[in-house]
Amino acid sequence: MSVDSRFTHKIWNESELSNMVEGGIPFPMVSDAGGRIGRVYGVYDEEAGVDIRGRFIIDPDGVIQAMEVLTPPVGRNPDELIRQIKAFQLVRESGGTKATPSGWMPGDDVLEPGPDMVGKVWKAWKP
Repeated sequence: MSVDSRFTHKIWNESELSNMVEGGIPFPMVSDAGGRIGRVYGVYDEEAGVDIRGRFIIDPDGVIQAMEVLTPPVGRNPDELIRQIKAFQLVRESGGTKATPSGWMPGDDVLEPGPDMVGKVWKAWKP
């Protein structure tokens, strides 16, 4: 999503993104003309009239689980975004009985939070 028009998004996808991702990006881009949505998420720069780069992981209940806001010169990491989404999915599917430790990657061991884990995370987590 950006303050750019849908026409600008179309050109951007056809001339740039399709050269980086085969077939272009597989999801729609949304125009936030005037920054209405950006204001809600706290990423609209009034002075510049643009949405600052941000990403938000929102769960099926509409709750923001994670967010990252970057200035334009700093690139984003899609692999990290995918890792985080997989971690949130795993935790959600477990009903909260599992947690992913720092540096967790899909397939790694998870933690089972609870009173027995207090003060003993170091025994269960082997980075």
